[in-house]
Amino acid sequence: MIWNETNGDLQLFDTGILRRAVVSAVRKLNPITLVHNPVIFVVEIVSILATLFVIRDLAAGDPTADAQVQITLWLWITVLFGNFAEAVAEERGKARAESLRASQKTTETKRLVLEHRMDFETVKSSELATGDVVLVEAGDIIPADGDVVDGIASVDESAITGESAPVIRESGGDRSSVTGGTKVVSDWMKVRVVIRPGGSFIDRMIAMVEGTRRQKTPSEVALTIMLVGQTIVFLVVVAALGPFSFYSGGMVATTFLLALLVTLIPTTIGALLSAIGIAGMERLVKANIIAKSGRTVEACGDVDTLLLDKTGTITFGNRMADAMKPLPGVQIRDLAEAAYLASLSDDTPEGRSILELVERTYGKMVENPAVLRHIPFSAETRISGVDLHPEGEVRKGSEDAIRSYAKMGENYQLTRIIQDIARSGGTPLVVARDHRVLGVIHLKDVIKPHIRDRFMQLRRMDVRTVMITGDNPLTAAAIAAEAGVDDFLAESTPERKLELIRKYQGEGRVVAMCGDGSNDAPALAQADVGVAMNDGTQAAKEAANIVDLDSDPTKLIEVVRVGKQLLISRGSLTTFSIANDVAKYFAILPPLFATVYPGLGALNVMDLHNPQSAILSAVIFNALVIIFLIPLALKGVNYVPSSPDMLLGRNLAVYGIGGIIAPFIGIKAIDLLIGGLGLV
Repeated sequence: MIWNETNGDLQLFDTGILRRAVVSAVRKLNPITLVHNPVIFVVEIVSILATLFVIRDLAAGDPTADAQVQITLWLWITVLFGNFAEAVAEERGKARAESLRASQKTTETKRLVLEHRMDFETVKSSELATGDVVLVEAGDIIPADGDVVDGIASVDESAITGESAPVIRESGGDRSSVTGGTKVVSDWMKVRVVIRPGGSFIDRMIAMVEGTRRQKTPSEVALTIMLVGQTIVFLVVVAALGPFSFYSGGMVATTFLLALLVTLIPTTIGALLSAIGIAGMERLVKANIIAKSGRTVEACGDVDTLLLDKTGTITFGNRMADAMKPLPGVQIRDLAEAAYLASLSDDTPEGRSILELVERTYGKMVENPAVLRHIPFSAETRISGVDLHPEGEVRKGSEDAIRSYAKMGENYQLTRIIQDIARSGGTPLVVARDHRVLGVIHLKDVIKPHIRDRFMQLRRMDVRTVMITGDNPLTAAAIAAEAGVDDFLAESTPERKLELIRKYQGEGRVVAMCGDGSNDAPALAQADVGVAMNDGTQAAKEAANIVDLDSDPTKLIEVVRVGKQLLISRGSLTTFSIANDVAKYFAILPPLFATVYPGLGALNVMDLHNPQSAILSAVIFNALVIIFLIPLALKGVNYVPSSPDMLLGRNLAVYGIGGIIAPFIGIKAIDLLIGGLGLV
């Protein structure tokens, strides 16, 4: 059972994954493969040398040969455990990729001979090339990523997003992009292939989570260089200990020195580093997010400025009627009745909300009104309403449109009402009857619940939030204050978005933003982290470095959280590993060299049984700690939003001090166990 049926998540340690990981860990013993992990590669070389020295000392009858055999065995176990940590992460990634690969099967499709005609030939989806136009009808699987060039259809994207409700895809606009592997539920459309099968965003992600194309991120490369440097330092130190002990008249077995080297070099983080990176990528896939590179995931953790669209991210996007504001001398019931009549033929969310507000307050205003003609809203007139039988008419619309309709000049009371609504973040909708202005409907953008709390969490993470909206500055300021964002850009255009991103980047900030339209493409390409919606245009998806399969703009906040958790996990485990090495240095050296330098016996505060027991206990602890930390590397360190200073303090307190204490406790416990069993 790979998937947890309650939430679609992977079981932490599925038996099938563990079996495959064990086999993979053995295969990774190949030095050509292991050389990509320098620290574990050194451990393998040391294990080979220790094996040769054990064979020599067994033949020579060395009294410490039995202890050397046990130590050598645990050195090989350390190599396997190091390989196993990476193998488990890779197998989890492969299991996660299977859910995406299920939608990537080869199918037969109808390739049009000429784009403007319906004549087609049946071909396999794998034979399609970029630029081909295919016809997909009800029941067909869309064969590849593409753009709708003609027609409109309802598409089931549940194989990709998990959302069962079909979505509409049509030519033109920002909802023309379709994803390979999704299914047409009704109607038909022509789709131009923009990415041939095998090269789509999902194919790229499958390759990345499986590890076949995973490259180390800049931070991983820098950390690897540091680990190699630390390994070289301890190699020089341990190499010098042999001659020192010989010069002092004592002799420490070469196998013991090799084991000491392994316990002192950063084997813990060396074994877990790849697993942390792969697990971070897998967490994004779990959230239905496709990242084009590991560098992108890492950049998410460095983001300190978020640009968020107001509509759909901060607000629900549908303005709802909140109140009626009559002009002086007008009864509010007369205004409500006119608003009700003017909204009878308005099937927009705003129109329905006006009907609901009136009926909720006054009941149904007019039973079966005699409507002579419906006046639909248009972008040109910015007005809508009805003509009544035998005479009379009601209209609602923008301030300018209704003023023109009513031939109304300046009116202080109307201007004041409209300004008050704008200051509160609402949208005014003016109502008139028979060319007489009655008052204003207050349409309110509804802020999403808990969005203010999420922005407070981001603020604790030292992430600045900026709302982007086409509203006027007065309305934008009111909504920004209610939502709790740090800043806003009103009356935004593609050029102003791009200019704002460059301004922040010029100040040294790392910027993330999301978008779905072709006009968002320049800003998405400029941002350090650009998140495109899967239902957006192909231009937006190509410009961005992350694609959200669920097309949820609020996912940008989750992307930042995953990136920061990745960095925190890597930093925490690195701190723990280095602290471990320091503690093991002071825990092992005194008993190991007490026979050579008797004065060191005073530093044997752990009172370990003997030198053989000390080094064997340390090697066993060194191997077991890798296994114990694998769940933490896969799940990630629990991330609580807070400032970098607080995170650093918590990191040092928990993983720094914990890393120093753990070896003393663990090594002593193992020493007591093996001493009691008489193993050394």
